[in-house]
Formats: sequence, C-alpha cells, structure tokens
Amino acid sequence: MKRSVITALLLAAAALAQAKLPAQTDEQKAAAAAAKEKAAWTDKVAAFQLCKAQDRVAAYYAKHRADGKPVTPTAVPACTDPGPYVAQVAAQAQVGVADSKPVPAAGAVQPGPAVPKK
Repeated sequence: MKRSVITALLLAAAALAQAKLPAQTDEQKAAAAAAKEKAAWTDKVAAFQLCKAQDRVAAYYAKHRADGKPVTPTAVPACTDPGPYVAQVAAQAQVGVADSKPVPAAGAVQPGPAVPKK
C-alpha cells in the first residue's frame, strides 16, 4: 500500500516538473531587468549605510576607549555613495529614437514637404 502511494506521488511530481511556463513578453523582461537594477542599487545603498555606521562606531571606540591607550586607526577605503537611483531602461528609451535614424550626408539636399500648387 505504501509503495503504491509513494509511486503515485512521484508520478504526480514528475508531471508537475514537466509543465512549462509561457515565454516572457518583452515588457515582462524589461520589468524584470528594471527590478534587478533597482535591487542592485538598493544593495549598494545598504552597503554604504553600513560603512558609515561602522565608521561612526570606530570613531566612538577610539574616542571613548576605557584604558586610555591611543588607538592607531587602520587604513580602510572610503565609503562610496552610490548616488540617486537612475533607471537605465528609461534613459535608453529616450536616446534610442535619435540613434535609429540615419544621418544625412554632408551637403546633401533634403527633400522638403510636398507643397500643393494652386
């Protein structure tokens, strides 16, 4: 009895594993890329805030040390501020239109709009 139940469960799990999700649309791919960029920026901000907090703790320790011995600080790289978040997808959408049009040759005469004759 146990063997048949286990076999049925394994077959059901195999059937679920073979199911496929539909392919992502371009909008879903863009949204996923934007979310990934935002998460990376958020991680940089968190690392910056942690670095600043560690600097404050080290400065407090050096100032208020109990035994009164001088503390020689260890050289560490400075905390780098990641700056404000700028969406890359939006920036590419604004620039992409101008880049897709061909540049006319120098000195070439551009045809103007058709003017109806009276």
